[in-house]
Amino acid sequence: MNAGWIFPFIILGGALQTCGAAMNGQLNKSLANPYLASTVSFLVITFFFMALFFAVPHPLPTIANLREMPWWAVFGGLVGAVQVFAGLTLVNKVGTGNFMALTVSAALITSLVVDHFGWFRMDIHPITLTKLGGAVLLITGVVFITRR
Repeated sequence: MNAGWIFPFIILGGALQTCGAAMNGQLNKSLANPYLASTVSFLVITFFFMALFFAVPHPLPTIANLREMPWWAVFGGLVGAVQVFAGLTLVNKVGTGNFMALTVSAALITSLVVDHFGWFRMDIHPITLTKLGGAVLLITGVVFITRR
């Protein structure tokens, strides 16, 4: 991917995350069962990526890649499923603004901690006063957004 498209693609993903939460909330409302709605949501994702994999099957992992993979790496999707389930069941109760404000702030603050300590084999990026100030501003913004 061209480096000039990285930030716009990430921004698009963030914007679509808001749309996805609202869409999943409606899916849950229509199907009346959050477990069925989650299953439908993930089946669509699974078929989409299976089609992409069959269209572009290379590269494939080597035995060395698989041996070096940490045991917890395969659970990233399951962790993401918690967010999808939360969106399915809660976005209609709190609204997309509140839901995304809380989601994004929790993700950003957690990411600062993950980067600071290098968890999950991430490169270490220490928390600075500037980053800490940004987190405080973020939390302040969330308080304003979520107030009724």
